[in-house]
Amino acid sequence: MSRRLTGVWLGRRRYEPVHALQRELSEARAAGRAGDTVLLLEHEPVITLGRGAHPENVLLSEGELARRGIDLVSTGRGGDVTLHAPGQLVCYPIVDLSPDRRDVRRYVRDLTETMRLLALDFGVGAGSVPDLIGLWVDLESKGCWPGAGQARWLAKLGAVGVRLSRWITMHGFAFNLTVDLSLFGLIVPCGITQHGVTSIEALTGAQPTTRAAAERALEHLARALGAEASSLEDWSGDTEPARLMSRLT
Repeated sequence: MSRRLTGVWLGRRRYEPVHALQRELSEARAAGRAGDTVLLLEHEPVITLGRGAHPENVLLSEGELARRGIDLVSTGRGGDVTLHAPGQLVCYPIVDLSPDRRDVRRYVRDLTETMRLLALDFGVGAGSVPDLIGLWVDLESKGCWPGAGQARWLAKLGAVGVRLSRWITMHGFAFNLTVDLSLFGLIVPCGITQHGVTSIEALTGAQPTTRAAAERALEHLARALGAEASSLEDWSGDTEPARLMSRLT
């Protein structure tokens, strides 16, 4: 089955309006009023709580977070607590996995592979680790992933959290480019205390833009899903949710 992905760059957005857009797009995709769409963007600072979130993994009160300009939002994705902020590329595929890719684990692997290929674009070797969702690097072997069994100093480079309804996907992945890593000190990321978080900037000194990384991520995602992708459309200047939805349906 040949898929065609429409990639849309949204620029920097607060979380909740984009979450609402995802829900609307998911319904439109299920009804056949929209095609497979990939939203790529970066978020204003926000801490999100997945369905399995433990509130104690948010280390400040909601009031203190608000004082610092950080939103706190409960979502329908899987997983625990995570953080989004400028300098992190976020990818939300709204894709129908029917009829040939109805496998949640395979889809999560596809998202992880997309991030792995993106990391390679910046000279960073990364991979997956059993029982730990996301993309990981060995800080003692930044240019080459030695394998989960040989890695000595793990750090998380990218997070994955998804939700599927009628095999339509929502949420996706977040890949750390130049994000302020100190913000992760406000949470216990995904409930994991034994390993830290890193970024392309911390690993290499490079400062890639999220916009440029989005182009490459769309190409890698299309390859992982066995799909074709349009050129990334730039809708970052359009801030009206209803108009965005009308352009996609």
